[in-house]
Amino acid sequence: MPVEIKIISSNAMREALLELFPGFEHASSDKPVPTFVGGVDIMKRMAAGETCDLVIMAGPQIDQLIAQGKVAAGSRVDLVRSGIGVAVPAGAPRPDICSAEAIKQALIAANSITYSSGPSGVYLANLFARMGIADELKPKIKTVPPGVPAGSLVAKGEAEIGFQQISELMPVAGIDLIGPLPADIQEITVFSGGVHTAATQPDAAKALMKFITSPAAALIIKKKGLDPA
Repeated sequence: MPVEIKIISSNAMREALLELFPGFEHASSDKPVPTFVGGVDIMKRMAAGETCDLVIMAGPQIDQLIAQGKVAAGSRVDLVRSGIGVAVPAGAPRPDICSAEAIKQALIAANSITYSSGPSGVYLANLFARMGIADELKPKIKTVPPGVPAGSLVAKGEAEIGFQQISELMPVAGIDLIGPLPADIQEITVFSGGVHTAATQPDAAKALMKFITSPAAALIIKKKGLDPA
């Protein structure tokens, strides 16, 4: 008998999952029922006792939830790999982003900068510190609340340059995604799934993760700015 699979997922996989779900539903008759929020909010919701069948977010946070007894031990499945992209307002001049030094100069030249509150934002804050420009950039950085795309500030002209997971920048209207961070400073985040310890449909959740990691899903995953894990 078909069942509903309650999912709480990071926004990084939103576009890919929404395109993958109809194929899974056709093959299995089970219906994914997703809620998409930022990773910070997922952790808060789990801490508050919210339950679901499947949690999808950055791998290290899935491990934290396993340690906390919120996600079943041994249920983690790595789903996709995600890199950080760079965006400017649509039609704006495109800075050189071909090297770490070019990125540094673009940041120094920019009047306003934004990045997400998720894994990419944490990484970028540390990167700016390593570059020795954190103090210089601090007055120019505009943060966004958890779950709000950094690209939305870029689209409104409130930030001259923005950084976020490529998969989260791609669907934002009003911006130009000019490319990924250069390889020498790129940070790849693995997004993983895990079965909640209070799941009512654990087998269906596992079947869905198997579908997401199947060869048939790879083309859609790549089209949405991600790479299969």
